[in-house]
Amino acid sequence: MGIRIESVSAMSAFVQAAELRSFKLAGQQFGLSSSAIGKAIAKLEDQLGVRLFHRSTRAIALTQEGEIFLDRCRRVLSELEAAEAELAQTTASPRGRLRVGIPFAGDLLTPLFGEFSARFPEIELELDYNDRLVDVIEDGFDAVIRTGEVSDSRLMHVKLGDFSSRLVASPGYLAKAGVPRKASDLVQHRLLHHRIYETGKLVDWDLSVPEETALPVALATTSLEPLIRLAEAGYGIASVPYFAVAGLMTAGTLREVLPGAKKRSRALRLLWPRSNFPLPKVSAFVKFITESLRSTLSEVAK
Repeated sequence: MGIRIESVSAMSAFVQAAELRSFKLAGQQFGLSSSAIGKAIAKLEDQLGVRLFHRSTRAIALTQEGEIFLDRCRRVLSELEAAEAELAQTTASPRGRLRVGIPFAGDLLTPLFGEFSARFPEIELELDYNDRLVDVIEDGFDAVIRTGEVSDSRLMHVKLGDFSSRLVASPGYLAKAGVPRKASDLVQHRLLHHRIYETGKLVDWDLSVPEETALPVALATTSLEPLIRLAEAGYGIASVPYFAVAGLMTAGTLREVLPGAKKRSRALRLLWPRSNFPLPKVSAFVKFITESLRSTLSEVAK
């Protein structure tokens, strides 16, 4: 029996459920309940005359027929997406919902997003501020801005620029606790650390200290924003990207500690799902952010 055009949405639900191994998680991708996803897939099974999933109270698993059908569905949906994107390139202006994942970056990015939104009023810009290592495709992002290298072949990426970190503290904290003169002096201070959410490891401070010396941990956060606010409020010394605190340092609410310490450069990149025919909204965002942020980083992220 052939697949009718109204079954395309059911195929999309089936692919999501198969990849996520959950009707509930698949429903979240579409804004539907798990029961709605289950009913759509059951109707698809009736239409095909085969069972696509083994179901239990705890989990779902693909049947042999489901494995075969999944591969075919991916190809069909990919072709439909490519056809839609190709037509959109020639017939539509940038529009629609654009979900972007970004790290906290002080005042570096926010003004750019405001300018982009004003320039493209038909794009509904949704900003997800977080410091987690997200899966761009699985988590439903149209684009993300992240540091480091890229190893996912499913993604396109462009380097926006380089940045380095600074050790910073408030003038009040330094007046009370003293100003460190060398890296080993830091063991006498309250140090505020950035902890990587996925691994639980502390971000390296890139300091030359005796091998047996362990930098103390007064507190650690998985996000840069509270780390910067705590340093600004006088609770200790933090190591943060320069572009995230450049304005605060200029204003004098934060001062650099050990300005002569070595500074390792890192790359800031824009990533988005690979496609032969990217949607106009994605192309517009990539072009705007690349041009805007490259010039900004060349001045700020030293």
